[in-house]
Amino acid sequence: MAAPTIEAVQLARHFGDFVAVAGVDLTVASGEIYGFLGPNGAGKSTTVRMLTTLLAPTSGSARVAGYDVVTHADAVRLRIGVALQEAALDPKQTGRELLDMQGRFYGMSKAERDQRLEQLLPLVDIGDAIDRRIATYSGGMKRRLDLAAALVHDPEVLFLDEPTTGLDPLSRAAVWDEIRRLNTELGMTILLTTQYLEEADALADRVGIIDRATLVAEGRPTDLKRSIGSDLIVVRTDGNNAHADGALRSIPGVDRVDIRGDEIVVSVGDGSAAISPVAVALSEADVMVRELTLRTPTLDDVFLTITGAHLAGDPQ
Repeated sequence: MAAPTIEAVQLARHFGDFVAVAGVDLTVASGEIYGFLGPNGAGKSTTVRMLTTLLAPTSGSARVAGYDVVTHADAVRLRIGVALQEAALDPKQTGRELLDMQGRFYGMSKAERDQRLEQLLPLVDIGDAIDRRIATYSGGMKRRLDLAAALVHDPEVLFLDEPTTGLDPLSRAAVWDEIRRLNTELGMTILLTTQYLEEADALADRVGIIDRATLVAEGRPTDLKRSIGSDLIVVRTDGNNAHADGALRSIPGVDRVDIRGDEIVVSVGDGSAAISPVAVALSEADVMVRELTLRTPTLDDVFLTITGAHLAGDPQ
Protein backbone atom coordinates (compact mmCIF):
# COMPACT_ATOMS: atom_id res chain seq x y z
CA MET A 1 0.00 0.00 0.00
CA ALA A 2 1.32 3.43 -0.95
CA ALA A 3 2.28 5.78 1.86
CA PRO A 4 -0.29 8.51 2.59
CA THR A 5 0.42 11.97 1.18
CA ILE A 6 -0.50 13.61 4.49
CA GLU A 7 -0.07 11.83 7.80
CA ALA A 8 -0.28 13.21 11.33
CA VAL A 9 0.19 11.23 14.54
CA GLN A 10 -1.00 12.78 17.81
CA LEU A 11 -0.31 16.22 16.38
CA ALA A 12 -0.81 18.87 19.06
CA ARG A 13 -0.26 22.57 19.56
CA HIS A 14 -0.50 24.51 22.82
CA PHE A 15 -0.25 28.23 23.37
CA GLY A 16 0.64 28.40 27.03
CA ASP A 17 -2.23 26.73 28.85
CA PHE A 18 -4.53 26.98 25.83
CA VAL A 19 -4.85 23.77 23.79
CA ALA A 20 -5.44 24.72 20.15
CA VAL A 21 -5.04 21.20 18.74
CA ALA A 22 -5.19 18.15 21.00
CA GLY A 23 -3.48 15.09 19.55
CA VAL A 24 -4.96 14.80 16.04
CA ASP A 25 -4.42 11.60 14.05
CA LEU A 26 -4.91 12.18 10.35
CA THR A 27 -4.27 10.27 7.12
CA VAL A 28 -4.96 11.64 3.63
CA ALA A 29 -4.36 9.41 0.61
CA SER A 30 -2.79 10.56 -2.64
CA GLY A 31 -5.35 12.17 -4.92
CA GLU A 32 -7.94 12.64 -2.17
CA ILE A 33 -9.89 15.76 -1.24
CA TYR A 34 -10.10 15.86 2.55
CA GLY A 35 -12.33 18.37 4.28
CA PHE A 36 -11.74 19.69 7.79
CA LEU A 37 -15.16 20.76 9.01
CA GLY A 38 -15.71 22.70 12.21
CA PRO A 39 -16.65 26.03 13.76
CA ASN A 40 -14.32 28.99 14.13
CA GLY A 41 -11.75 28.35 16.85
CA ALA A 42 -12.02 24.56 16.63
CA GLY A 43 -8.39 24.04 15.58
CA LYS A 44 -8.68 23.75 11.79
CA SER A 45 -6.36 26.59 10.83
CA THR A 46 -3.79 25.71 13.51
CA THR A 47 -3.63 22.16 12.16
CA VAL A 48 -3.07 23.46 8.63
CA ARG A 49 -0.32 25.80 9.81
CA MET A 50 1.51 22.88 11.39
CA LEU A 51 1.12 20.70 8.30
CA THR A 52 2.45 23.51 6.09
CA THR A 53 5.52 24.17 8.32
CA LEU A 54 4.29 27.61 9.40
CA LEU A 55 3.88 26.56 13.02
CA ALA A 56 5.90 24.03 14.98
CA PRO A 57 3.94 21.30 16.78
CA THR A 58 4.09 21.18 20.56
CA SER A 59 4.07 17.40 20.31
CA GLY A 60 3.33 14.62 17.86
CA SER A 61 4.55 14.37 14.28
CA ALA A 62 3.43 14.90 10.71
CA ARG A 63 4.67 14.04 7.24
CA VAL A 64 3.57 15.69 4.01
CA ALA A 65 4.57 14.35 0.57
CA GLY A 66 6.87 11.92 2.35
CA TYR A 67 8.79 14.49 4.43
CA ASP A 68 8.65 15.38 8.11
CA VAL A 69 7.24 18.88 8.56
CA VAL A 70 9.82 19.75 11.24
CA THR A 71 13.05 18.05 10.20
CA HIS A 72 12.57 18.48 6.43
CA ALA A 73 10.49 21.64 6.28
CA ASP A 74 12.19 22.94 3.11
CA ALA A 75 11.39 19.75 1.21
CA VAL A 76 7.75 20.01 2.30
CA ARG A 77 7.50 23.64 1.17
CA LEU A 78 8.76 22.78 -2.33
CA ARG A 79 5.94 20.28 -2.77
CA ILE A 80 2.94 22.13 -1.37
CA GLY A 81 0.76 25.08 -2.30
CA VAL A 82 -0.92 27.07 0.46
CA ALA A 83 -3.79 29.57 0.38
CA LEU A 84 -4.62 30.78 3.87
CA GLN A 85 -7.64 32.73 5.14
CA GLU A 86 -5.75 36.01 5.08
CA ALA A 87 -4.19 36.36 1.66
CA ALA A 88 -0.59 37.60 1.95
CA LEU A 89 -0.73 39.90 -1.07
CA ASP A 90 1.34 43.04 -1.58
CA PRO A 91 -1.20 45.77 -2.44
CA LYS A 92 1.45 47.70 -4.37
CA GLN A 93 2.07 44.87 -6.82
CA THR A 94 -0.06 44.01 -9.82
CA GLY A 95 -1.56 40.55 -10.06
CA ARG A 96 0.85 39.64 -12.84
CA GLU A 97 3.85 40.82 -10.81
CA LEU A 98 2.78 38.74 -7.82
CA LEU A 99 2.38 35.54 -9.83
CA ASP A 100 5.69 36.13 -11.61
CA MET A 101 7.45 36.71 -8.30
CA GLN A 102 5.98 33.49 -6.92
CA GLY A 103 7.41 31.59 -9.87
CA ARG A 104 10.83 33.13 -9.32
CA PHE A 105 10.75 31.99 -5.69
CA TYR A 106 10.50 28.42 -6.99
CA GLY A 107 13.34 28.81 -9.49
CA MET A 108 11.19 28.83 -12.62
CA SER A 109 12.67 30.31 -15.80
CA LYS A 110 11.11 33.33 -17.51
CA ALA A 111 9.61 31.11 -20.19
CA GLU A 112 8.18 28.74 -17.59
CA ARG A 113 6.71 31.62 -15.63
CA ASP A 114 5.09 33.17 -18.69
CA GLN A 115 3.60 29.84 -19.74
CA ARG A 116 2.30 29.13 -16.26
CA LEU A 117 0.75 32.58 -15.98
CA GLU A 118 -1.22 32.01 -19.18
CA GLN A 119 -2.50 28.75 -17.74
CA LEU A 120 -3.56 30.43 -14.50
CA LEU A 121 -5.26 33.51 -15.95
CA PRO A 122 -8.61 31.72 -16.47
CA LEU A 123 -8.63 30.84 -12.76
CA VAL A 124 -7.90 34.41 -11.70
CA ASP A 125 -10.61 35.55 -14.15
CA ILE A 126 -10.10 39.28 -13.64
CA GLY A 127 -9.31 40.33 -17.21
CA ASP A 128 -7.25 43.51 -17.58
CA ALA A 129 -7.16 43.89 -13.79
CA ILE A 130 -4.26 41.41 -13.78
CA ASP A 131 -2.09 44.45 -14.61
CA ARG A 132 -3.63 46.70 -11.96
CA ARG A 133 -2.41 47.07 -8.40
CA ILE A 134 -3.82 44.51 -5.99
CA ALA A 135 -5.00 47.36 -3.73
CA THR A 136 -7.80 47.94 -6.28
CA TYR A 137 -9.03 44.32 -6.17
CA SER A 138 -12.27 43.15 -4.56
CA GLY A 139 -12.22 40.45 -1.91
CA GLY A 140 -13.20 37.78 -4.41
CA MET A 141 -10.46 38.82 -6.83
CA LYS A 142 -7.88 38.64 -4.06
CA ARG A 143 -9.03 35.14 -3.05
CA ARG A 144 -8.76 33.86 -6.63
CA LEU A 145 -5.34 35.50 -7.08
CA ASP A 146 -4.11 33.93 -3.85
CA LEU A 147 -5.27 30.49 -5.04
CA ALA A 148 -3.48 31.03 -8.37
CA ALA A 149 -0.28 32.00 -6.50
CA ALA A 150 -0.47 28.75 -4.55
CA LEU A 151 -0.61 26.84 -7.84
CA VAL A 152 2.21 28.56 -9.75
CA HIS A 153 4.74 25.77 -9.12
CA ASP A 154 2.21 22.96 -9.77
CA PRO A 155 2.35 21.56 -6.22
CA GLU A 156 1.82 17.92 -5.29
CA VAL A 157 -0.38 18.88 -2.33
CA LEU A 158 -2.67 21.89 -1.98
CA PHE A 159 -3.80 23.31 1.38
CA LEU A 160 -6.80 25.64 1.33
CA ASP A 161 -7.83 27.32 4.57
CA GLU A 162 -11.49 28.36 4.23
CA PRO A 163 -11.03 29.15 0.53
CA THR A 164 -14.48 30.68 -0.08
CA THR A 165 -15.05 32.71 3.09
CA GLY A 166 -16.44 36.11 2.11
CA LEU A 167 -16.93 35.27 -1.56
CA ASP A 168 -20.12 35.95 -3.50
CA PRO A 169 -22.01 32.89 -4.88
CA LEU A 170 -20.49 33.16 -8.37
CA SER A 171 -16.94 33.37 -7.02
CA ARG A 172 -17.60 30.46 -4.67
CA ALA A 173 -18.82 28.35 -7.58
CA ALA A 174 -15.72 29.22 -9.62
CA VAL A 175 -13.41 28.19 -6.77
CA TRP A 176 -15.34 24.94 -6.30
CA ASP A 177 -15.02 24.13 -10.00
CA GLU A 178 -11.29 24.76 -9.93
CA ILE A 179 -10.79 22.57 -6.84
CA ARG A 180 -12.63 19.73 -8.58
CA ARG A 181 -10.61 20.22 -11.77
CA LEU A 182 -7.27 20.20 -9.95
CA ASN A 183 -8.25 16.97 -8.25
CA THR A 184 -9.82 15.10 -11.15
CA GLU A 185 -7.57 16.24 -14.02
CA LEU A 186 -4.24 16.60 -12.21
CA GLY A 187 -4.73 14.12 -9.36
CA MET A 188 -3.76 16.80 -6.85
CA THR A 189 -4.18 15.94 -3.17
CA ILE A 190 -6.18 18.69 -1.47
CA LEU A 191 -6.86 19.43 2.18
CA LEU A 192 -9.35 22.20 2.77
CA THR A 193 -10.79 23.63 5.94
CA THR A 194 -14.31 24.97 6.00
CA GLN A 195 -17.17 25.85 8.29
CA TYR A 196 -19.63 25.56 5.42
CA LEU A 197 -21.60 22.30 5.44
CA GLU A 198 -22.51 22.53 1.78
CA GLU A 199 -18.87 23.02 0.79
CA ALA A 200 -17.62 19.97 2.68
CA ASP A 201 -20.49 17.86 1.36
CA ALA A 202 -19.96 18.94 -2.25
CA LEU A 203 -16.17 18.74 -2.47
CA ALA A 204 -14.69 16.31 0.04
CA ASP A 205 -14.12 12.59 -0.50
CA ARG A 206 -13.78 12.34 3.26
CA VAL A 207 -14.55 14.75 6.08
CA GLY A 208 -12.94 15.15 9.48
CA ILE A 209 -15.16 16.94 11.99
CA ILE A 210 -13.11 18.88 14.53
CA ASP A 211 -14.52 20.47 17.67
CA ARG A 212 -12.75 22.01 20.65
CA ALA A 213 -9.31 21.02 19.32
CA THR A 214 -10.25 17.35 18.87
CA LEU A 215 -11.11 15.28 15.82
CA VAL A 216 -14.50 13.87 16.85
CA ALA A 217 -15.59 12.07 13.67
CA GLU A 218 -14.23 11.11 10.28
CA GLY A 219 -15.56 9.45 7.15
CA ARG A 220 -17.24 9.93 3.82
CA PRO A 221 -20.03 12.52 4.02
CA THR A 222 -22.63 9.97 2.93
CA ASP A 223 -21.49 7.48 5.56
CA LEU A 224 -21.45 10.07 8.33
CA LYS A 225 -24.98 11.16 7.49
CA ARG A 226 -26.20 7.57 7.19
CA SER A 227 -24.77 6.79 10.63
CA ILE A 228 -27.46 8.88 12.32
CA GLY A 229 -30.41 7.46 10.39
CA SER A 230 -31.94 7.38 6.92
CA ASP A 231 -34.49 10.09 7.78
CA LEU A 232 -34.93 12.70 10.48
CA ILE A 233 -38.17 13.95 11.97
CA VAL A 234 -37.49 17.35 13.53
CA VAL A 235 -40.03 18.58 16.05
CA ARG A 236 -40.28 22.04 17.60
CA THR A 237 -42.22 22.07 20.85
CA ASP A 238 -43.13 24.45 23.65
CA GLY A 239 -40.20 23.02 25.63
CA ASN A 240 -42.18 20.75 27.92
CA ASN A 241 -40.63 17.47 26.77
CA ALA A 242 -40.55 15.52 30.02
CA HIS A 243 -42.40 12.49 28.62
CA ALA A 244 -41.30 12.73 24.99
CA ASP A 245 -38.29 10.42 25.13
CA GLY A 246 -40.11 7.37 26.46
CA ALA A 247 -43.07 7.89 24.16
CA LEU A 248 -40.93 8.15 21.04
CA ARG A 249 -38.54 5.29 21.77
CA SER A 250 -41.44 2.85 21.92
CA ILE A 251 -42.30 3.50 18.26
CA PRO A 252 -41.12 0.74 15.87
CA GLY A 253 -38.43 1.98 13.48
CA VAL A 254 -37.11 4.75 15.74
CA ASP A 255 -33.31 4.49 15.98
CA ARG A 256 -32.50 7.46 18.21
CA VAL A 257 -34.12 10.38 19.99
CA ASP A 258 -32.19 13.56 20.75
CA ILE A 259 -33.88 16.24 22.86
CA ARG A 260 -32.26 19.63 23.29
CA GLY A 261 -34.36 22.47 24.61
CA ASP A 262 -37.45 22.89 22.46
CA GLU A 263 -36.09 20.72 19.63
CA ILE A 264 -36.57 16.97 19.29
CA VAL A 265 -34.75 15.09 16.54
CA VAL A 266 -36.00 11.57 15.86
CA SER A 267 -33.79 9.33 13.69
CA VAL A 268 -35.80 6.74 11.79
CA GLY A 269 -35.34 4.28 8.97
CA ASP A 270 -38.49 5.28 7.08
CA GLY A 271 -39.60 8.83 7.77
CA SER A 272 -42.84 8.71 5.76
CA ALA A 273 -44.02 5.69 7.75
CA ALA A 274 -42.93 7.08 11.12
CA ILE A 275 -44.08 10.70 10.95
CA SER A 276 -47.71 9.99 11.86
CA PRO A 277 -46.89 7.67 14.80
CA VAL A 278 -44.43 10.29 16.09
CA ALA A 279 -47.09 12.99 16.03
CA VAL A 280 -49.62 10.72 17.77
CA ALA A 281 -47.12 9.63 20.44
CA LEU A 282 -46.19 13.22 21.27
CA SER A 283 -49.84 14.22 21.51
CA GLU A 284 -50.58 11.33 23.87
CA ALA A 285 -47.56 12.36 25.98
CA ASP A 286 -48.99 15.90 26.28
CA VAL A 287 -46.13 17.45 24.28
CA MET A 288 -47.26 20.60 22.48
CA VAL A 289 -45.94 20.40 18.91
CA ARG A 290 -45.38 23.74 17.20
CA GLU A 291 -43.66 22.47 14.06
CA LEU A 292 -42.89 19.04 12.62
CA THR A 293 -40.76 18.41 9.53
CA LEU A 294 -39.29 15.42 7.74
CA ARG A 295 -35.91 15.59 6.00
CA THR A 296 -32.74 13.65 5.27
CA PRO A 297 -29.68 14.10 7.53
CA THR A 298 -27.06 16.78 6.93
CA LEU A 299 -23.52 17.14 8.21
CA ASP A 300 -24.89 19.64 10.72
CA ASP A 301 -27.03 16.84 12.13
CA VAL A 302 -23.90 14.71 12.46
CA PHE A 303 -22.13 17.57 14.24
CA LEU A 304 -25.15 18.13 16.51
CA THR A 305 -25.38 14.44 17.40
CA ILE A 306 -21.69 14.25 18.29
CA THR A 307 -21.14 17.60 19.99
CA GLY A 308 -24.56 18.73 21.13
CA ALA A 309 -24.34 22.01 19.19
CA HIS A 310 -25.14 23.22 15.70
CA LEU A 311 -22.38 24.22 13.33
CA ALA A 312 -22.51 27.71 11.84
CA GLY A 313 -24.87 27.85 8.88
CA ASP A 314 -23.89 28.15 5.25
CA PRO A 315 -23.60 31.63 3.77
CA GLN A 316 -26.54 32.97 1.84
